[in-house]
Amino acid sequence: MDDRTALAERFEEDRSHLKAVAYRMLGSASEADDAVQESWLRASQADVSEVRNLTGWLTTVVGRVCLNMLRSRRTRHEEPLDTYDRAPGSDGGHDPEQEALLADSVGLALLVVLDRLAPAERLAFVLHDMFAVPFAEIGPLLDRSPDNARQLASRARRRVKGGTTAADAGLPRRRQAVEAFLSASRAGDFEALVALLDPDVVLHADRSVIPTPEPVVVRGAHTVAKGAMAATGRALFTGVALIDGKAALAMAPHGRLRLVLGFTLVDGLITVIDVVADPDRIAALDIGVLDD
Repeated sequence: MDDRTALAERFEEDRSHLKAVAYRMLGSASEADDAVQESWLRASQADVSEVRNLTGWLTTVVGRVCLNMLRSRRTRHEEPLDTYDRAPGSDGGHDPEQEALLADSVGLALLVVLDRLAPAERLAFVLHDMFAVPFAEIGPLLDRSPDNARQLASRARRRVKGGTTAADAGLPRRRQAVEAFLSASRAGDFEALVALLDPDVVLHADRSVIPTPEPVVVRGAHTVAKGAMAATGRALFTGVALIDGKAALAMAPHGRLRLVLGFTLVDGLITVIDVVADPDRIAALDIGVLDD
């Protein structure tokens, strides 16, 4: 078997692994597919006669491709078309529900935090912490030393754990309520939603949520629950995250944070929901991943 045939066979064997790397780097299934395809085009033209670990080498190839895509995205300020309110299959052949399931399997909050990292930090963290690539191999991808790559991963790791904001003392109870709210929203379970809400619950939404000239205020459990029922499609791209030290909901199609729901609880019931979509307010939030 010649080197080219061996490379092609190994690439097909490793395709799912390579897409997993690309998805964590890019947060989009369609972009991950593009990255894997570009990686094959590059790999197929390379001399692999001296490569002893093809899987490891292919992992670094897809990492470099994703790094270039992330840098290009930031330079051009690219924003992908949102897919959470489209019909299945309308996003270039990708099913939004399947994309949402993929985000759930990785952890939507993690994708949100990764999206906030600089491209070099994201590469160092993803390749080392998630796929055990040595820093000796990551450094050259970034044109940096292994020690510098280690520092980048360490900085990213701190961001993933929630920055410097102290966690809410009532985190477990709040998390349980937030997860229940999300589950009921996704299932379209009106009665379950009402049961989680104080009868006099108040929902505040900033002007960017709808958008409207003025902030929106909605009162009453039944009215708030009806609004949640109307947003079932968007709930697919929503997950529980640690936001400013508290359990909250983050809506993030393609892993890019678009909207946050914060909750106030009294005696186990949700009394206030704050919905934030203003980009400046979103950017100021400290986002982290809740421990399992």
